[in-house]
Amino acid sequence: MTQYKYLLTEKDMPTHWYNIVADMETPPPPYRHPATLELLGPDDLAPVFPQALIEQEVSAERWIEIPEEVQDVLKMWRPAPLYRAHRWEKQLDTPARIYYKWEGVSPPGSHKPNTAIAQCYYARQEGLEGFATETGAGQWGSALSFATQFFGLKCKVFMVTISYHQKPYRRVMMETWGGSVVPSPSSETNAGRVILAQDPETTGSLGIAISEAIEYAVTHDGWKYSLGSVVNFVLLHQTVIGLEAKKQMEMAGDYPDIVIGCAGGGSNAAGLIYPFMQDKLTGTKPNLRAMFVESSACPSMTRGQYAYDWGDTAKTGPVTKMHTVGHGFIPAPVHAGGLRYHGMAPTICHLLSNEQAEARAYHQIEIFDAAHSFARAEGFIVAPETAHAIKAVYDEAMACKEAGEDKVILFNASGHGHFDLSAYDAYHGKDLLDYELEEDRLERALEDLPEIAE
Repeated sequence: MTQYKYLLTEKDMPTHWYNIVADMETPPPPYRHPATLELLGPDDLAPVFPQALIEQEVSAERWIEIPEEVQDVLKMWRPAPLYRAHRWEKQLDTPARIYYKWEGVSPPGSHKPNTAIAQCYYARQEGLEGFATETGAGQWGSALSFATQFFGLKCKVFMVTISYHQKPYRRVMMETWGGSVVPSPSSETNAGRVILAQDPETTGSLGIAISEAIEYAVTHDGWKYSLGSVVNFVLLHQTVIGLEAKKQMEMAGDYPDIVIGCAGGGSNAAGLIYPFMQDKLTGTKPNLRAMFVESSACPSMTRGQYAYDWGDTAKTGPVTKMHTVGHGFIPAPVHAGGLRYHGMAPTICHLLSNEQAEARAYHQIEIFDAAHSFARAEGFIVAPETAHAIKAVYDEAMACKEAGEDKVILFNASGHGHFDLSAYDAYHGKDLLDYELEEDRLERALEDLPEIAE
């Protein structure tokens, strides 16, 4: 009898997060101060993040305990199901065995609450009043607005302008959960006013929205900044995805040859991939392929430079060594708003630089081709970000078909696309555009990187 899904019980939920830094041969290069470019210490992060999160960011411990109260809230939707894509395999006529972790079951519809709940718990422990944050497609802003309600916190969201107008229902979700949402750049911060003066018609970027959120947090007593991706404590919180998936793959009697996730800052991809990467780094599964998939409109991993750069446009956040297309880069207005960040998580970049992982980039139309193929076989309509991972799975499955290889492919279906139907509508109407990033534009964006001797 065909088995389609593998389900864990609440008793099977992870009790600890996995920290990949503990199993790296060398740690990622350290952060730098945004003004002095000197090495950044934990005290330098204190005005921005809660202390417990700073401690997790600098930790080299392999396992970090998940507080019971955090586990209790996560049980509202976790453990998330693992599916075997039997129908898609049949449609593609591939010998590959395809599995996907479905994170669309959370109330906000994506993987993002896995870290939002944890961050809000620590914020309340510190006695904070609220969090300021940025959001691209609205998934992170929705997750944080949702999470703050469990811990009596306020939430201020700077939503990238193009997404604010493309995805109004995500704004409605945030406001329903008590979030205060403004399009970014806004007139509420100095960083926003400067950008608007330069380009009143700008579509915005995550780098700009981050600048606004940090400025808001550090200029309001009792507020701090919450980040939904990139930094290691966020990726750490997301490893509940992969830790569950490892148990579920055991239930299925399989182990992946290739693990895939879409990556804008890297949180959902790392959340699934890192617990499996532990097996690769420790030598148990040396041939495991880990694939991070980005948008061709913002190709930090595939066309960017591995260098130190500011994490935000106004140069107020930590400087980190990462694959970047430049902190001032404004990506084309693709519908995958969560993939429009100029950089990538430092731990992912470290793996890429050591050739322990690989990256791939796709254009907008081809990822919707793949998303339609998946939806018509499996039923799930995924977010445009997730569609990038699906396109990579499609290509790998076709490669298996051509080679006659029965590889096992696992990917993270990081969120549903119920509030992205305008993008699907544009695809159906053949109104979607692919945006070519000219090399000279990329070179100009990389001219303002900080000069740091390593």
